[in-house]
Amino acid sequence: MSKKNKKDGYPWKFKSVGGTVRVDIRSGKDIAHLGELDRKMWTVLSCPVTGLEFDQKTLGLIDRDADGKIRVDEVIATAKWLTGILADPDVLLKEQDSLAFSDFNTDNPDGARLLASARQILANLGLEKEEISLEDTADNTRIFAGTPFNGDGIITALSTDDEALKALIGQIAGVGSATDRSGEPGITADHIEAFYAAAADYAAWKAAGTDDVFPFGDKTADALAACEALKDKIADYFMRCKLISFDEEAAGAVGISVDKIGGIAGNLALAADQIGEEPLAKPSADGVLPLKDGINPAWKAAVDGMAALVLPEGKESLTEAEWTEVLAKFAPYTAWCGAKKGAEVEGLGLDVVKAILADDKKAALLELVEKDKALEAEALSIEEVDKLLRLNKNFYRFLNNYVVLADFYDKDHKAVFQAGRLYIDQRSTDLCIRVAGPSPEISSLSGMYILYCACTSEKLGKTMNIAAVLTDGDVDGLRPGKNAIFYDRDGNDYTATVTSIVDNPISVRQAFWSPYKKVARWINDKIDKGAAEKNEKSLANLTSATDKATAGAPDPKNPAAAVTSTFDIAKFAGIFAAIGMALGFIGQFVVALVKGIAAIKFWQLLLIIVAIMLVISGPAMFIAWRKLRRRDLGPVLNANGWAINAKSLVSVKFGKTLTSLAKFPKLTAVDPEARRKARWRTFWICLVTAVLLCCGFLFFTDRLACIGLPFHKAEPEVEVVEEAAPAEAEAPVEAAEAAPAE
Repeated sequence: MSKKNKKDGYPWKFKSVGGTVRVDIRSGKDIAHLGELDRKMWTVLSCPVTGLEFDQKTLGLIDRDADGKIRVDEVIATAKWLTGILADPDVLLKEQDSLAFSDFNTDNPDGARLLASARQILANLGLEKEEISLEDTADNTRIFAGTPFNGDGIITALSTDDEALKALIGQIAGVGSATDRSGEPGITADHIEAFYAAAADYAAWKAAGTDDVFPFGDKTADALAACEALKDKIADYFMRCKLISFDEEAAGAVGISVDKIGGIAGNLALAADQIGEEPLAKPSADGVLPLKDGINPAWKAAVDGMAALVLPEGKESLTEAEWTEVLAKFAPYTAWCGAKKGAEVEGLGLDVVKAILADDKKAALLELVEKDKALEAEALSIEEVDKLLRLNKNFYRFLNNYVVLADFYDKDHKAVFQAGRLYIDQRSTDLCIRVAGPSPEISSLSGMYILYCACTSEKLGKTMNIAAVLTDGDVDGLRPGKNAIFYDRDGNDYTATVTSIVDNPISVRQAFWSPYKKVARWINDKIDKGAAEKNEKSLANLTSATDKATAGAPDPKNPAAAVTSTFDIAKFAGIFAAIGMALGFIGQFVVALVKGIAAIKFWQLLLIIVAIMLVISGPAMFIAWRKLRRRDLGPVLNANGWAINAKSLVSVKFGKTLTSLAKFPKLTAVDPEARRKARWRTFWICLVTAVLLCCGFLFFTDRLACIGLPFHKAEPEVEVVEEAAPAEAEAPVEAAEAAPAE
């Protein structure tokens, strides 16, 4: 059916999909005019990019602002660009992964540019053909392999024939690099600028390192490291000496702890760390550190090494003032080290850095970069060919899941939000949607029975949450915590655990039996509860009786003290009388019930039974019927980030295609014992059926009246004969007497 849109003038065609009228996209021309379609007629206004069973690169191409949502404006812009490049937009409906060169619209500047890029791609790959496919554009590295310039602003050793420049590019890449489109390591203009700046800074810093900076010559760095290693320990020693000088009684507290050392168990040679915690030497009031004898064994080697580097040869002691003077000598060196620049090129060595600065090929390198950038538009066009091919293959399928939502109702396709298949409780459901987590307050509006499951794949190391919708079967065995198996669209299996359930009717048949099942569950719970209470009471009575019996047992030493029990005959007589009365009442009730039923005709009894069942099950069936008619997928998708603009009804008939139930064949038992039981079961079924049929026959033939039960039909009405009948009977006699006279 077609309809003229008076507002924009385009004759859109419509069809019924999922219980709602939707636009029917039948041609490339329809796709080209999507911008003219009233947005109130779009099925979806927004959908997420992630969590969909669709080519993620294609979704990223449609999501132009890269905000993670695909909106109507982005779909329209993509449709306009795509249909403008193609000579015949109807090719989109074929969903092919290739385009012939004749499919490009060369009257469109973008179409002509992309056609040239397509030819360039095939030339780079060494292919000669008149069409290009996704396989040709899938690997950028293969397309640009061996190309000296490819428009990405990165130059490699292939970008020049000058051996000196090649070597320099390699040296700069060793400091910092980027990967070229060809897959080779290369450098950009930023890398070149940073390298030359670092080289100049490093050379200037090294030039500032005069002899005054190195108080101990080439060994200054080692000397500083040795002093830094002892700095804190020597400061600790001199502070202990000051405390003793301040108060001699402090000597015991700040000296070496003999008890602590004595407490070290085992080999002391292996306890260097514990021994090293003691003072560097035995502190004294004179505040002099001995360098030869009296040094803590754990620190002896470090002290000797420091002395050899910074103290005069043969020096046997060190005062705090001398130590401070030694540390002060490192001040210029420390300041120089703190001002270090260009450390990134230090690995090349000062001589190489100076040679690079002297040769100064910076301008030549930057010129190569500019030459590469000049091909940026061409290179981007090559990448745009891949975009064109992806959209050519996938865009029409995307529209069927966005504008129309037709794939969900198509038995040959699955919608992009259908994540896989869940197997649970002898059934499978294909309506499984990835969700962030349970949202019963929204999903309950859908009128669907939903299982929220947490899925885990130990093999893949992945987890996900799904909302699995059941549309057929029973739900008696389903509960939170039940385990199942979920298979994604790629066939990977996940362990699925039900976390929560949104309870709604699945079918009218299920709703019919639901009141009886609820009553049965209630009775079962009551019986279980009563049995448990009786069991506890019986155990309590038994325990109490045992205690009493034990308490009343005869004492061997005092037999007279035994407790005797008496039999109360009146009590037991009362019990038996009560039981008899109860049985009498039950018998009277059964007789009255049989007589009442017997007075009712068979068809009336059936009508009463049907009426009672309708009274019980009717409300539940009516509610289920109404909910099944309004069962809508929209709220479930809305809870997962979609903006659904139209109803997406799931009818009972369609629901049966989404949930599949197990169907088992009838098998003959192999076990002889099982066969014997089956034969007896068949015998009793046939016997009961025969008895019921006989009773029915007797009921209708009035044969049960002989036993005194009113199972007979009503007496036929007797015709009342008037009193004039005898006179009429005498008339023939009088006529006979008169006959001879004649």
